[in-house]
Amino acid sequence: MRTETAGGVRLEDYQPAPYTIDRVDLNIRLAPKATRVSARLAIRRGDNTAPGTALVLDGDDLKLTGLLLDGSALTFQDYEASPNRLEIPAPPSEPFVLEISTELDPDANTKLMGLYRSQGTYCTQCEAQGFRRITYFLDRPDVLAVYSTRIEARKGEAPVLLGNGNLIETGDVAGTDRHFAIWHDPHPKPSYLFALVAGDLARVPGEFTTASGREVELGIYVEHGNEDQCGWAMDSLKRSMRWDEKAFGREYDLDVFNIVAVSDFNMGAMENKGLNIFNDKYILADPDTATDQDYANIEAVIAHEYFHNWTGNRITCRDWFQLCLKEGLTVFRDQEFSADERSRPVKRISDVRLLKSHQFPEDAGPLAHPVRPRFYQEINNFYTATVYEKGAEVVRMIKTLLGEQAFRAGMDLFFERHDGGATTVEAFLDCFRDASNEDLDQFALWYEQAGTPTITVKSDYDSKAKVFTLSFSQSVPPTPRQADKKPMTIPVRFALVGEDGSDLAYETVSGVEVKGDVLKLQAPEHKVTISGVNERPIPSLLRGFSAPVILESDISEEDYLHLAARDGDPFNRWQALQTVALSSLTAGMEAARDGAAIEVDGLLVHALGTVAEDESLDPAFRALALQLPAEADIAREIGSDVDPDAVAAARNHLRRTIAREKGASFARLYESLEIDGPYSPDAASAGVRALRNTLLEYLAHSGADGDAERVRDHFAKADNMTDRLAGLTQLVHARLEGAEDALAAYYERHSTHPLAIDKWLTVQATDGHPEALEKVRALTAHPAFSFANPNRLRALVGAFATGNQTQFNRADGAGFDFVADTVLALDEKNPQVAARLLSAFRSWRALEATRRKLAENALRRVAEKADLSRDVKDIAERSLQ
Repeated sequence: MRTETAGGVRLEDYQPAPYTIDRVDLNIRLAPKATRVSARLAIRRGDNTAPGTALVLDGDDLKLTGLLLDGSALTFQDYEASPNRLEIPAPPSEPFVLEISTELDPDANTKLMGLYRSQGTYCTQCEAQGFRRITYFLDRPDVLAVYSTRIEARKGEAPVLLGNGNLIETGDVAGTDRHFAIWHDPHPKPSYLFALVAGDLARVPGEFTTASGREVELGIYVEHGNEDQCGWAMDSLKRSMRWDEKAFGREYDLDVFNIVAVSDFNMGAMENKGLNIFNDKYILADPDTATDQDYANIEAVIAHEYFHNWTGNRITCRDWFQLCLKEGLTVFRDQEFSADERSRPVKRISDVRLLKSHQFPEDAGPLAHPVRPRFYQEINNFYTATVYEKGAEVVRMIKTLLGEQAFRAGMDLFFERHDGGATTVEAFLDCFRDASNEDLDQFALWYEQAGTPTITVKSDYDSKAKVFTLSFSQSVPPTPRQADKKPMTIPVRFALVGEDGSDLAYETVSGVEVKGDVLKLQAPEHKVTISGVNERPIPSLLRGFSAPVILESDISEEDYLHLAARDGDPFNRWQALQTVALSSLTAGMEAARDGAAIEVDGLLVHALGTVAEDESLDPAFRALALQLPAEADIAREIGSDVDPDAVAAARNHLRRTIAREKGASFARLYESLEIDGPYSPDAASAGVRALRNTLLEYLAHSGADGDAERVRDHFAKADNMTDRLAGLTQLVHARLEGAEDALAAYYERHSTHPLAIDKWLTVQATDGHPEALEKVRALTAHPAFSFANPNRLRALVGAFATGNQTQFNRADGAGFDFVADTVLALDEKNPQVAARLLSAFRSWRALEATRRKLAENALRRVAEKADLSRDVKDIAERSLQ
């Protein structure tokens, strides 16, 4: 598989590596500006490789300082070297040892890929292609080797030396102020899982005993002074380890498991074997600086990276086109873990909200791609919501179609067959075929076809014959590189809901394959006949969101509100409210755009009030049910010719109307929900806070006497970050008196805590008022902001671009220009983060004509810049296709 070509990389061009590297011995002598790396590679010719085939190794901005083959120095006639490539035209036919010496400058590595320094700590990030920035290598995931790493550094600079696997030896370097540590990982792994950390770090210890009795030493390493913020992360790790043993039969396989939190990190975290490296926002938490959502995110990300030990590390990807095989599968696993640890219905709703807000727009725009793409220009740009979130939905559909027992049998077979190897989506599906005898050939299209399928449903009830009919049709829209689509296998979990809210009994289902309560749609059209239905039912379709599709139904608003009040499936109760709200908001947007009065649906307002006061419901569920669709959700529903100002006007009007009509009852409920006792991040307490803070948002916009003061008191009296941030957000976004004072007070309290300041930046970046852009510009010069830190960039510029629909999409184009300018300025230093910022333009074609042209101009300005990075050039060009 060629990893770098002018025309990009194609799945069909995959070829096994011509050479295998069985063992890697690294000697890394750390220094801030002149780190020396000696790599000793045990190489042999592949079984199908002809003698004399050239050995070509990948590099990226490397400085070669030495080269030995079987202990002998090579002359310039024996090899060709550049910063990005090392070729030995005629290597030996028999196994040989190649020793490569390179010199690196960690301080100058602003790309944060390969080996770099973060706040004085040496660390690495090698996924997807960072190892080639450390030494020349066959840097591809199907080349698996056993690694031993000797790390050496000055003791005063880096008293802690960490590597993959188990610690073998430590000691001082005689006659110097330096010391060393040797780490050995006995499990063959691809180079992207290599890791190294060295610095002056504090260690939070822990221990875990596996089901088979292995004693595992746990450690979380953080900057000194942050030790007391690691308790939740350690607890989440232990619960993850125990859950994976019970749910999937997977035990941990090394003597140690270490986690390191760093401040400068392009991603959320990285699953390096035995040495996970985390963005510190997914480790550090205490009640004063972390919200309930932060605690939930830490729990989920800790679990995700730990679960990679089997789905990603022990079994890895044959090539990068199989990325969903580790990421989608592992997201599914971490979702199931969180669902078991918390509320399953609330977790499912939260996951679907994320899918619809991030992945559905990706599927509908120029950056659309299949879950398993067949072509890429830059692999870093395919760490997307489609690969992760839609990839998880595809795994969930397998479980839905096969049932829990067959799914577990298929997973067990996957682990048995592919442990220690690099495999493919096809091999993954084969395990489920063999375990269940189910034909999954058509289902495999979920991995191959981009775009979100639409299911259109029409229903009819014959009261005399007591027959209910559902007529389904499906379509998949054209997407870049895929104009024509085939019908998909779509599992539709369903029930028929009666007048009293119970699921109605029926006799037979015909016209489609059915398994339990799941209809298996496979044709462009199905007419499903259900007999023995004794009253007119309301169909509850896609229960639990059984497939990632758009559902268009002839169900009336009255029936949706009936489902919202009585459906036995919590997800569909929430979805019914969202459907009615989106319909009302879409109509409101059209009225606002035309200059007409916006009408509010009184039945919707009543339904929301009823849900708010229903104490039989989980408070976390009530909070989600009360939250109106976001502006981006409304824009996605409209699909084309979107006017963001009109969308915001419709949403603000509905929120104000609900607040005015239900303000008194919301205020009483708000006051009744105050929690006594110390803060706890547990699901029940978090749910109460979520409901209380959702009510606070309505009260902030009510205009009623006393409500503004209530918001100010909420902020001033908050004893935890969740409530403090909710109060600050409403003060700023509702433009209430005291907002500037609150911003100043928050900053004074948290000025020394960068992760808390990220929240402060985001509150201001997502303020929908016209002056927000100038405030964001000013904040880029604030001492608390740094263009060199990805977290600060995401908190300010990223939040503005993705979370401030009216101001990013300003009618004068200034929002587009600001983000484009930021991308261009950042591109040379950190192209990976720059490319992710640019992806905020993914829905530009859906805007109304004036904004659409301005967005296009900004994208073209980026695309036309000379010497643009591959990362940014790829996003710019695909966005303009």
